[in-house]
Amino acid sequence: MALPPRKKVLTIVLAGGEGKRLMPLTADRAKPAVPFAGTYRLIDFALSNVVNSGSRQVVVLTQYKSHSLDRHITQTWRMSTMLGNYVASVPAQQRVGKNWYLGSADAIYQSLNLVGDEKPEIVVVVGADHVYRMDFSQMIDAHVSSGAPCTVAAIRQPIELADQFGVIDVDPADPRRIREFLEKPKNPVGLPDSPGEVLASMGNYVFDADALVEAVTRDATEIGSKHDMGGDIVPGFVRRNQAAVYDYRDNEVPGSTDRDRGYWRDVGTLRSYYDAHLDVVSPLPVFNLYNYDWPIFTYHGPYPPAKVVHSSVDEVLLSPGVVVSSGSVQRSVLSPGVHVSGGEVTGSVLLNDVTVGEGAIVRNAIIDKNVVIPPGARVGIDPEEDVARGFVVQDGLTIAGKDQPYD
Repeated sequence: MALPPRKKVLTIVLAGGEGKRLMPLTADRAKPAVPFAGTYRLIDFALSNVVNSGSRQVVVLTQYKSHSLDRHITQTWRMSTMLGNYVASVPAQQRVGKNWYLGSADAIYQSLNLVGDEKPEIVVVVGADHVYRMDFSQMIDAHVSSGAPCTVAAIRQPIELADQFGVIDVDPADPRRIREFLEKPKNPVGLPDSPGEVLASMGNYVFDADALVEAVTRDATEIGSKHDMGGDIVPGFVRRNQAAVYDYRDNEVPGSTDRDRGYWRDVGTLRSYYDAHLDVVSPLPVFNLYNYDWPIFTYHGPYPPAKVVHSSVDEVLLSPGVVVSSGSVQRSVLSPGVHVSGGEVTGSVLLNDVTVGEGAIVRNAIIDKNVVIPPGARVGIDPEEDVARGFVVQDGLTIAGKDQPYD
């Protein structure tokens, strides 16, 4: 018997985030364009998940300091047009008024021409700044099966952490249905099958296309709305008893290991961004970049292979173009073009083309592109020294911005 035809899907990636909590990494780029794990940008994880899931009509809505993001999408995300496949970067255009995007729902409302042009039956809406693997085709199937016009992806979290998330309260009689959407609740109720856990929204959604169009159009006229997908659109579906939940635990990604299955990290702060890097450099990584069944796609330029000479290197991601000569690098990520010449780097993330000179020490630091740490310099040793040089010191980390001089 022939399988029923799959529904036509358009994916919208929300990539206009300013990322204030990631300053100074976002001083010159949008949050989804922030480099991660050496060769990648944060948006590569969302886009790789989408295309690996079989969705090949993708629009990326950009706004804040989007040049490097637009350039990366243009250089990296090229697909054959023969079958109508594309990843298109779409900037804010003021199509319906003189305002730029007022929120994630308004971004979709102002871009409804894209939905009208493609005429999908299903619209997948995803964020662009999380690190994870997910097969969205399974979520789409669950959405269609539920009969609800809106489905929210959710990840299980310990109930004691509920006050840090938007929490989904499910209907005990039908755990697939959302009874209430709670913003950082103080006294939540645990899940029917696991009282010690709650479901936290991941910021990924599947909608029936006509229902989404109607919802964002209605929201655009509502006084007092923040025009936010998670804060306004989804609660509206919940109030009408039209929202289903998709448990991320049920998602099976090819090639995943018992250790990294179900991994999801919101890298919205400098600390979480740093910790996510430690997840990928550990001997048994909590997030495994070496899953060839579900690759993370990117473009890193024409760099030569990494090279290590007379050095001590352990638990380190070495990107193309890296040279470590007579140095020591431990538990760190070195991005393309980084040179460590006789220096010591420990527990740090060095972005593209950073140079660490002879006798320099870098510890517990995030160093953005093109920064030169001169011979004998110290970073991450004395917080007062770091602050005096203009570096950011936060949560035990020292952060140097792009092109920032060491004075």
